[in-house]
Amino acid sequence: MGMVDPKVRMQREPRRQLRNRVTWITFGEGDAKRECTVLDVSPGGAKIVTDVAIDVRDRFGLTLMPEHPGRYECEVVWRRGKTYGVKFVQ
Repeated sequence: MGMVDPKVRMQREPRRQLRNRVTWITFGEGDAKRECTVLDVSPGGAKIVTDVAIDVRDRFGLTLMPEHPGRYECEVVWRRGKTYGVKFVQ
C-alpha cells in the first residue's frame, strides 16, 4: 500500500491561467467597482488578487470582461493577504 505525500496538492478542477487578467469586483447592484486581477479560473471558482488592501466582503460580483454585462456571483472560501480563493455561486 503506497503513501500519499501530504505536501502534494490535488486540484479538484482543471484550472486555466489567465495571465493576470484585470477584472472588477462589484458589491451590490450599481455600486462602485474595484479593480482586481484573476490569476486562474476553473469552472467552479477563481483565484484573485487586489493591488491594494480593500475590504473584500464574503460575497460579491466578479465581472471578467468589461464589455460583457454578465457577472459571476462569488463567495470567498479562503484569504491570504490580498489574494482570495472564490467559488462561483448560483
